[in-house]
Amino acid sequence: MKEKKSFLERPSVQAILAALLCIILGLLIGYIVLLMINPAGAGNGIVSIIKNHLNYPTKPAQMKYLGNTLVKTAPLLMCALSINFCYKTGLFNIGAAGQYVVGAGACLYAALKLGLPWPVCLLITIIVGGLWGFAVGVLKAYGNVNEVISGIMLNWIGLYLVNMILATVKESTSPYTKQIASTNKGALLPSAGLASMFSNNKYVTIAIPLSIVIAIVIWIVLNKTKFGYEIRATGFNKEAARYAGMNEKRNIILTLVIGGALAGLGAAFLYLSGYEQWSVTQSSVPSMGFNGIAATFLGGLNPIGTIFSSYFIQHITSGGSYLDKSIYPSQIADLITSIIIYLCGFVLFFKLTLTGALNKRRDRAGKSGR
Repeated sequence: MKEKKSFLERPSVQAILAALLCIILGLLIGYIVLLMINPAGAGNGIVSIIKNHLNYPTKPAQMKYLGNTLVKTAPLLMCALSINFCYKTGLFNIGAAGQYVVGAGACLYAALKLGLPWPVCLLITIIVGGLWGFAVGVLKAYGNVNEVISGIMLNWIGLYLVNMILATVKESTSPYTKQIASTNKGALLPSAGLASMFSNNKYVTIAIPLSIVIAIVIWIVLNKTKFGYEIRATGFNKEAARYAGMNEKRNIILTLVIGGALAGLGAAFLYLSGYEQWSVTQSSVPSMGFNGIAATFLGGLNPIGTIFSSYFIQHITSGGSYLDKSIYPSQIADLITSIIIYLCGFVLFFKLTLTGALNKRRDRAGKSGR
């Protein structure tokens, strides 16, 4: 008879405990850094980061800026799902950042240059992001090119290509693209009544619930379908998957296509809300794709867990803007996020340590009961 696992032995419980440990240690180290810069304001500084929108005194203001955090959580969640989905096949999709970039270029060009409505813009974005992932997948499947190398190269290719393309739709006196609201209102994602829930924040759109629905769908696909089983089997051992009759090359390519589509869609969720404009002079890849790495590992490589970890990462990142800039740099929030990313590498070690301790306790209990 199979022995029933205790509460602490459950994988989901261990994943949550590991994530909480990463968060606590990350915040603690961030607090120590604040102490080193200026001890007098360190306590207020770390509290300001944690409070984020709660720093505002009135409820309407709190809800409005909570909406802003959620607006940026949706694209972060999509990038995290992209990395998560590809990781199940044993692939580290660091190219999600570039797929996010070309997704931004595709949706903005479709909206500002072609004047297309938002559903068509989303479809074009999905196709372009998928094609960018397809390039990485083909190189991996048929050329055995490491996806990290090809992904990083394509990140920069995508950045400068998008800069050139979007230069045709930028403001005449600024490096930023034209505002969708004044150029093509039909390309803006609908609010569906959500804006009124966040003090008439016009940037809160259907992107937020859509990203959550997509996360749930990804979980169902990975855990409840034949395709998901093949994806995970390929990730565990592609040679064994091939021996079992699975087409591992097809699975690798298809996984990266889906990953690229998810990251690209994340960019559309942000830029088609009108929240941001693209600068055609930027020389660095947006951090959204890289922050997705932290979100997916902090979420225990589970699409549902990634929903909550994406919000937390964005909450901390946005909270950095409330630090006293005359004393502390706002990059402290990025430092905390980076530390959490680093600590996520020890999640497996934490799980193994906890499992070992529980096994020893069970063995001692078994010996004393004889």
